[in-house]
Amino acid sequence: MHISDGILAPEWCLVWFAVAIPFIAVGVWQIKRGTKENASYLPMLAMMGAAVFIISVWHIPVPVTGSCSHPIGTPMSAIIVGPFATVVLSTIALFFQTFFGHGGLTTLGANTVSMGILGTFSGYLLFVGLRKVKSPLWVAAGMAGFVGDIICYLAAALELALSLNPGSVVYHWGLYSLGYMPTQLPLAVAEFVFSAGIVQYIADRRPDILETKLGGVPSA
Repeated sequence: MHISDGILAPEWCLVWFAVAIPFIAVGVWQIKRGTKENASYLPMLAMMGAAVFIISVWHIPVPVTGSCSHPIGTPMSAIIVGPFATVVLSTIALFFQTFFGHGGLTTLGANTVSMGILGTFSGYLLFVGLRKVKSPLWVAAGMAGFVGDIICYLAAALELALSLNPGSVVYHWGLYSLGYMPTQLPLAVAEFVFSAGIVQYIADRRPDILETKLGGVPSA
């Protein structure tokens, strides 16, 4: 994911910022509301923000895409603190990762869309759907991590294809996606494991945390 400065055309950088900003705004509003309603929400946000930063800073360069592969951690975060709040946490993590040479400031919107929005919401919505059909919690959480991870990289590949290859978007989307997969599939399996393990651990010891965030979706 971590698309660097200078790779995307300026107009596409603006497009992705325009897509990301409304999600960030809703996330900020929900965080403000959540911290007023629940004193324990802010420490949980801080913990999830640190987790997303650490998880997503591990990276493997992918030469064919000019980017890198890594787990994202955002589906797990979305299950625990909510998807819109996770968009904000992702943006903050991606911003600070630019100082470690990962990603860029001009591409912050694009990276937020792929990791913070599409990776987050695809995993979270799958989790909710699986729980509604009575899937075991650890399976639902693990599949959320796996699918969210893969969707993130399919989105990053599309962002690259739209900007770099406007005349052959579908072909290059497939090419860039294939470039990611040899490194990304094993990382997605790892994301299944830690998402399943962490969410199940929280459910076993603090089920109230998940019940607060999931509403009518059973947490255990």
